[in-house]
Amino acid sequence: MAHFPNSPLYQEVLHLGRLEGDITDLELEGEVPAGLDGAFFRVHPDPQFPPMYPNDQFFNGDGMVSQFRIKNGRINFKQRYAQTDKWKLERAAGRPLFGVYRNAQTDDPSVAGKIRGTANTNVLVHAGKLFAMKEDSPCLIMDQNSLETSGYTDFDGQLTIPTFTAHPKIDPDTGNFCGFGYAVAGPLTRECQYFEIDPNGTVVRKADFKVPYYTMLHDFAIAGDYAVFNVSPYFSSQEILDRKMPHFMYDRKLPFYLGVVRRDGDGSDMRWFKIDPSICGCHVMNGFQDGTKVSFDFPISKTTSLPFFPEADGTPFNKEEATTYLTRLTVDLASSGDEITSIERIGKAPGEFPRIDDRFAGKPYRNGWMITYDFDKPYNGPSGPFVGVINSLTHYDHQTGTEKSWWCGPDGALQEPAFIPRTADSAEGDGYLIALVDDHMKNYSDLCIFDALNVDKGPVCRAKLPFRLRQGLHGNWVDGSKLGG
Repeated sequence: MAHFPNSPLYQEVLHLGRLEGDITDLELEGEVPAGLDGAFFRVHPDPQFPPMYPNDQFFNGDGMVSQFRIKNGRINFKQRYAQTDKWKLERAAGRPLFGVYRNAQTDDPSVAGKIRGTANTNVLVHAGKLFAMKEDSPCLIMDQNSLETSGYTDFDGQLTIPTFTAHPKIDPDTGNFCGFGYAVAGPLTRECQYFEIDPNGTVVRKADFKVPYYTMLHDFAIAGDYAVFNVSPYFSSQEILDRKMPHFMYDRKLPFYLGVVRRDGDGSDMRWFKIDPSICGCHVMNGFQDGTKVSFDFPISKTTSLPFFPEADGTPFNKEEATTYLTRLTVDLASSGDEITSIERIGKAPGEFPRIDDRFAGKPYRNGWMITYDFDKPYNGPSGPFVGVINSLTHYDHQTGTEKSWWCGPDGALQEPAFIPRTADSAEGDGYLIALVDDHMKNYSDLCIFDALNVDKGPVCRAKLPFRLRQGLHGNWVDGSKLGG
């Protein structure tokens, strides 16, 4: 009989769902924009069994993939577990077999050497399949229509590294899936590989490099001819794993690095630019190239913004220092040193989970969006991680410097948005933003559609779920022409 820990990671705002099913024709408030045809895919951690260790990370839950299919003015909902090797082994045993987050030493001996991935971080359709991704394991393939799981892939032996990106970028010119793996030589190692997979599923580029220290290399950007990686001062060690501590810890004494490498090279040209004392950044809005200069836009904080990865010296979590602001770092590849050319704050509203019009990935761009924090707004819901904070949706106009925000109200929070172009050739930013808005008081989630350039006016349509989806991590929109069914 399942007994989940009485912990904020499993109760209240993070209460479990563990629900697979289908709902045809969701109840709507407002109208679906005319001609909208495609699907919004997103994923959240949702453990099928109680954890072996009660204080395990939220990030260690089994991946639950949601699909919102939008066509002919209607929205259908489908949800299935990503059936990883871990999920299958535990389902067959009827109990948990894998231990704490990224620590194989804590597993049941019966699963020694098995893939530990949960496929719970991101989902994206490419080469006719749904990729379910987590950065500590290979890519899991699912059917983009039925959500049936095929299994892990090495792309016909073309990509043999043991880890895979959770934050891919699609090159708008080639259609290539751009990604990377870190710790590719084994746990805690510095070796990494950048790769590109073309629209047919063929690996067409690889570049090998090393990070300055083992870290959570979570996200990156493409920027014209280059791939750009941010190294924030999260680290781990064998001692940390032996003590069953959180896999990553934060060490503010470590420098921050920005790595720039040619996408068409072998990795030998990698250059690292440094900031010391350090800053901290996790997710990336975009990057772009201007001659020899490369810019990288992402929300940064003074120290760790992730309280579940504590500071190594025991320094308590500091909300003010952890607040993230959208910032642009620029480096000049014509220089001979390792200095960051400029650091410019380009966003007034603090926030996270940045998104763009993906047709401008790696290019100069004008529009960006983030979930933002309005600390002055009230919150009526139950306690839990980040509640009362991720309460607004903001559009950033980088050309004019103006920002427009919509507050979701005092009873809930937002989940990460995704952009939908109005048409394939519409101007940058002309389209819609789609995001889940959770009501923590009534325990419902609404899938909301916004006019992307006027998010401050609120949703033009709400699709109402009869329950609340667990806090998700990432997701993406795919046009109906790519669904093939």
